[in-house]
Amino acid sequence: MGDITQKGYEKKRAKLLAPFVPQTQNVDVSILSTDSTSSPITIPIAAPRQHRAHRSGGTRDDRYRSDIHTEAVQAALARHKEEKMALPMPTKRRSAFVQSPAENCTPPDTSSASEDEGSLRRRQAAISAMLAQNLQSPEYWINRSVQGSSTSSSASSTLSHGDGKTHNHNNHSQGQTSALADVLAHTRIDTNSSSGSVPPDVTSTAPQDRNSRVDLPANIAVKGISRGQSRSSMMDTAGGVPAHSRVSTKIQQLLNTLKRPKRPPLSEFFLDDSEEIVEVPQPDPNTPRPEGRQIIPVKGEPLGVVSNWPPALQAALARWGATQAKSPALTALDITGKPLYTLTYGKLWSRSLKLAYTLLNKLGTKNEPVLKPGDRVALVYPNSDPGMFWVAFYGCLLAEVIPVPIEVPLSRKDAGSQQIGFLLGSCGVGLALTSEVCLKGLPKTPNGEIMQFKGWPRLKWVVTDTKYLTKPSKDWQPHIPTANTDTAYIEYKASKEGTVMGVAVSKISMLTHCQALTQACNYCEGETLVNVLDFKKDSGLWHGVLTSVMNRIHTISVPYAVMKACPLSWVQRVHVHKARVALVKCRDLHWAMMAHRDQKDTNLSSLRMLIVADGANPWSVSSCDAFLNVFQSHGLKPEMICPCASSPEAMTVAIRRPGAPGTPLPARAILSMAGLSHGVIRVNTEDKNSALTVQDVGHVMPGALMCIVKPDGPPMLCKTDEIGEIVLNSRAGGTMYYGLPGVTKNTFEVIPVNSGGTPIGDVPFTRTGLLGFVGPGSLVFVVGKIEGLLSVSGRRHNADDLVATALAVEPVKTVYRGRIAVFSVTVFYDERVVIVAEQRPDANEEDSFQWMSRVLQAIDSIHQVGLYCLALVPANTLPKTPLGGIHVSETKHHFLEGSLHPCNILMCPHTCVTNLPKPRQKQPVGVGPASIMVGNLVAGKRIAQASGRDLGLIDDQEQSRKHQFLSEALQWRAQTDPDHVLYMLLNAKGVAVSTATCSQLHKRAEKITAALLERGGINTGDNVVLLYPPGIDLIASFYGCLYAGCIPVTVRPPHPQNLSATLPTVRMIIDVSKAACILTTQTLMKTLRSKEAAASVNVKTWPNIIDTDDLPRKRPASIYKPPTAEMLAYLDFSVSTTGMLTGVKMSHSAVNALCRSIKLQCELYSSRQIAICMDPYCGLGFVLWCLSSVYSGHQSILIPPMELETSLPLWLSTLSQYKIRDTFCSYSVMELCTKGLGTQTEALKARNVNLSCVRSCVVIAEERPRLALTQSFSKLFKDLGLSPRAVSTAFGSRVNLAICLQGTAGPDPSTVYVDMKSLRHDRVRLVERGAPQSLPLMESGTMLPGVRVIIVNPETKGPLGDSHLGEIWVNSPHNASGYYTIYGEESLQADHFNTRLSFGDTETLWARTGYLGFVKRTELLDASGDRHDALFVVGSLDETLELRGLRYHPIDIETSVSRAHRSIAESAVFTWTNLLVVVVELSGSEQEALDLVPLVTNVVLKEHHLIVGVVVIVDPGVIPINSRGEKQRMHLRDSFLADQLDPIYVAYNM
Repeated sequence: MGDITQKGYEKKRAKLLAPFVPQTQNVDVSILSTDSTSSPITIPIAAPRQHRAHRSGGTRDDRYRSDIHTEAVQAALARHKEEKMALPMPTKRRSAFVQSPAENCTPPDTSSASEDEGSLRRRQAAISAMLAQNLQSPEYWINRSVQGSSTSSSASSTLSHGDGKTHNHNNHSQGQTSALADVLAHTRIDTNSSSGSVPPDVTSTAPQDRNSRVDLPANIAVKGISRGQSRSSMMDTAGGVPAHSRVSTKIQQLLNTLKRPKRPPLSEFFLDDSEEIVEVPQPDPNTPRPEGRQIIPVKGEPLGVVSNWPPALQAALARWGATQAKSPALTALDITGKPLYTLTYGKLWSRSLKLAYTLLNKLGTKNEPVLKPGDRVALVYPNSDPGMFWVAFYGCLLAEVIPVPIEVPLSRKDAGSQQIGFLLGSCGVGLALTSEVCLKGLPKTPNGEIMQFKGWPRLKWVVTDTKYLTKPSKDWQPHIPTANTDTAYIEYKASKEGTVMGVAVSKISMLTHCQALTQACNYCEGETLVNVLDFKKDSGLWHGVLTSVMNRIHTISVPYAVMKACPLSWVQRVHVHKARVALVKCRDLHWAMMAHRDQKDTNLSSLRMLIVADGANPWSVSSCDAFLNVFQSHGLKPEMICPCASSPEAMTVAIRRPGAPGTPLPARAILSMAGLSHGVIRVNTEDKNSALTVQDVGHVMPGALMCIVKPDGPPMLCKTDEIGEIVLNSRAGGTMYYGLPGVTKNTFEVIPVNSGGTPIGDVPFTRTGLLGFVGPGSLVFVVGKIEGLLSVSGRRHNADDLVATALAVEPVKTVYRGRIAVFSVTVFYDERVVIVAEQRPDANEEDSFQWMSRVLQAIDSIHQVGLYCLALVPANTLPKTPLGGIHVSETKHHFLEGSLHPCNILMCPHTCVTNLPKPRQKQPVGVGPASIMVGNLVAGKRIAQASGRDLGLIDDQEQSRKHQFLSEALQWRAQTDPDHVLYMLLNAKGVAVSTATCSQLHKRAEKITAALLERGGINTGDNVVLLYPPGIDLIASFYGCLYAGCIPVTVRPPHPQNLSATLPTVRMIIDVSKAACILTTQTLMKTLRSKEAAASVNVKTWPNIIDTDDLPRKRPASIYKPPTAEMLAYLDFSVSTTGMLTGVKMSHSAVNALCRSIKLQCELYSSRQIAICMDPYCGLGFVLWCLSSVYSGHQSILIPPMELETSLPLWLSTLSQYKIRDTFCSYSVMELCTKGLGTQTEALKARNVNLSCVRSCVVIAEERPRLALTQSFSKLFKDLGLSPRAVSTAFGSRVNLAICLQGTAGPDPSTVYVDMKSLRHDRVRLVERGAPQSLPLMESGTMLPGVRVIIVNPETKGPLGDSHLGEIWVNSPHNASGYYTIYGEESLQADHFNTRLSFGDTETLWARTGYLGFVKRTELLDASGDRHDALFVVGSLDETLELRGLRYHPIDIETSVSRAHRSIAESAVFTWTNLLVVVVELSGSEQEALDLVPLVTNVVLKEHHLIVGVVVIVDPGVIPINSRGEKQRMHLRDSFLADQLDPIYVAYNM
């Protein structure tokens, strides 16, 4: 609302007041400033609504109740209902989340409702309130509303009206996958992935056990065969999704939901600088701004001078104790609400005196007293025993020690107990006073001592029951000095973060505050006061313990426990004792109203003041109205209701004085919530749905001065129409946070400044933590508290307002009303709103989800703020404050550390994270002037290329001829050195089960050749599949094939326990390679023909199977010798991590060059021994296992990795036993040892395992080096003598099996730190170690001799400069000679194997590895003395995810995810259309499953600036891993979409 003319104002006012004209003739509608034309602020004034004669009953909590608000929420939801929300409901495994057993769940009506809340059920009958006519019963309406809102979804199948279609009100095409371009306003979509054809159902397998390492081709598409022809039935598809899949339907729904236009996205306000992440949003030009003049400080009335005012509070007690000893001071109630005892002023005085004497004189010796005046003492008394507390408090005052009242600790792990420990520590408390009963109830250690509470200092406990106190000697008198600035007592307060601090109140403040309250409330001597509040702090202490004694008032204390049992007890006490004043909170008004039907004859006409202590809660107005409505007929006068506002620091800030009978009630302010969120006061007339009605809290306290200042930044005075923090200058407030001078200064010594920044004076003000403004007639209005403030995207929301809206959403049979916490967490540079509530045990999944999605809509509609997360937890599991409220900071702490254990969760990052950078637009690729080459420079940098040593010229001609073919090398060794042992195979016990000398291997190979030629009917050049477990048979049959002129294809045998998953892959390779026959063992042959096998493949069509176990001793007539070295030696088939099954052709010359290169690099010769612990089926693993020893003559000790599953130390003890210098392993093996043996190094040492002999331990891999794993392996086994320099990695790919291998020569692998943001932009930016967002990368080992690599831009195919990211291309004599395809897909072949650069050296033929990486010239020198060029592998291009125009490597996201929570065992990510799906293996208990959802979402958003679309929680071992220890993400993706994962929980983030 802008400025308003006088005429417009009159018109508006008339309209507003029209409904109330008969009553409002006498209302003075005054405006804040005297000159109404100059002031733009207008506060709408609504007189009290006509009270309805009939109220529908129904149980409600009126802390947050307001009929208007309920109507507003209904209206807002109705708007949404037209466009039905088809939110995908999360899927949950049935066994998950057993609700807490019934006995733990309080029945709904006795639920431990929170301290500052109105009741157990807040608005269940809210709708019925809309029916003033009360036409039907509330149930009728509630049921109606439920049916009306049924946007329910069934948990198992698709949603009831999702249908995968969008409603055409946005003219969007019906939700086809192809039309997803607009799914998220800012997401680029990778069309290739969304239109990819459907995977054949070869892989529809049950998740296999993690131990059975299996290669599973997921989208099995053999390069060269178009996918359509792959022989396996296709499923019906919808836009590339298996149609039967329930998951895909849900995702489709999710996409449709996300596709709906939200409010105009804020993205256009965010400019993204390429390096910096987020820009502050540009302010919206329509934001309301304050326009009033600067506020003038408001003065309270002067403190009156009273002649007989005591010099100190203790003096007042002394006076009454002497002159009015029989006068009642305090009546305590028992649990049923009946009076238990009454303490007279005489008794109070004498007992306090005894205690003071005991404290000072009887606790230590005369010379060494335990307590000295000024020491701090904790007071630990239960709420049900006010008498003991009063005596202790006044006893401390008389002894001049400083009481620190705290809650009674109930268990070692109370919510916030550690913070209380911090308070006791900062106050230097060493002694605690308590009662005998209370002491008995404290938790004890087994030997009977009081437990040491978490975070508490050591305390000495003193019991203060009368029988333990000593009567003072005749000559002893307490010292009662005139009140001064020394501390009198310390009141605890918890900050928003949960820290507990002590507010010190000086003796003079205490006295002045009593005086100010006496004046404001007009207390008279001898009155009766009923106090329902906690007497240890706040108004309960100020009115009920201090001011009451000052005025000889009789206090009736109603403990919280009585209120729970008998909510009307306080009203009855007022009636019985004809009390003049009652001190309550909204909660008590509400409870009394709920129970008033039981009581017909109560009379409240004696009350002259009903003080509502939490009047500062803006929602208190409805409780007051409702209470008045019920009890006006019982004598309650409207003008007696006196809301007040207070804070621990400033104490009472303002209180409404009781009005004279018949005076009109003060005005209400009806404010626009949108205005409030911008911190300005605007009249709400248009949109009733988002209005906040606030009542005043009266005038500022006597003797005080009040200002309103900006809540953040310097304390600048606000304008008259601006919401700010109330600051107060008064002698009657707290003086400091005890023991915390730093924090004190910012709170207790604030000097407001004007708009020019100059201080307005030199009097210090105290921040109250209350947000509000000063209205007409200097009335104070409070709209919220700083600690409930959520600042989202520059707008402020009040937690209480959000709670009220959530609870106005019908039907609330899902959650307990009093148990809801709202807080914000900072994720990705902004605060995000989280709501946590307790779910009723009888609520079903569907209702809960329904309720949650409606809460989202209501809050979005009314507050214009997106919720980040809404979580429901089982009943009674949220941490409670001592008086039963929800402990918000502790709840937030549990949420962030993942220990909240929700049973339902809904995350909406897509709607509320609006500050993501703009998606990157790819620049068109062209060879521009910047990439012109000059000599060896490109764009001013050295070309990024590196090469291994020269293979050199071979001197010994004869040797070379012999070694042109491996088959010849074996024959030559069998002749010249027949008994030299080449191979030794170990079993789990470390025993050599079989060995092979040169001649034995040669003879076994001959037997196999003979069998092949006789039984197989094999022609030269036929492919033969070798199906063997890791061992020597495999090696022998390989050479048998070479001798016969066949082409061996090694295949991993199927896992006998998991045929359905592993046999189809075997079948695929056999079919694709067109194998003429299969060589295998007897057992495997039986397996291939078994009934179990028949279940997953057609066993009738196997090629000829030859078992090679017991072959006759036959020699072939001749041994085949290939005519040229370019002929094929063998085929190498492997399933890539993306699920591609690729076979590459290895020629004899490549095999020869490769073996020679490895021999030179690792210095292998016949007297050496190496140990190999990895699978021998493909890549470099196969070469080392089968070929290398025959070429170089060294002895290989073979350790099958599966033996480690029965005997973990096998590999390491072998290294130690045989004093091995060089060993090769896979990541799986290294991980097994790290996880399984990490804790057993001492035991291994005792068994004399010593690894100091190991010179090189190389991990054979086709991926980026796993630095974390290799480092932890090195560190763990350093104790066993492993050299930190020993561990390194190798790197190979499909086109070249071995590019790098850390041999003996060459410098140690270097490590660099790369900025992750730059990698996403396909750039390399080197940073220092420890820089934020830095990623450590280790060099993949030294280049092998004869290998050259160059880094190339994969799009332009031009060479790149040093330290630039590009594709690694390789040229070497041992490159594979092409993909093995049946139809010879030449284009693919040429592209990957024989490619030329687009400029520069355009002659050389290169093979493309498909991996991204960069070359960096280091300071280190290589063997020849030149500077060493290091190759860093970043990751496979096929694996990368393109999201928001940026390139992500799955491993980086997975690393972050695995760090998010201790129960995440493993994770994998993939995309589906353009949603990021994160699959997480849960190693903890199932109740932790939902804790992971927000943590995973947070960490990915924080570290990668991506919004996770779906979080899938699965059991350990579900993520498939291949033999090299690589995750098979595509296979996982297919299983997920085909609904085969049996997840524990699937969360669809909105």
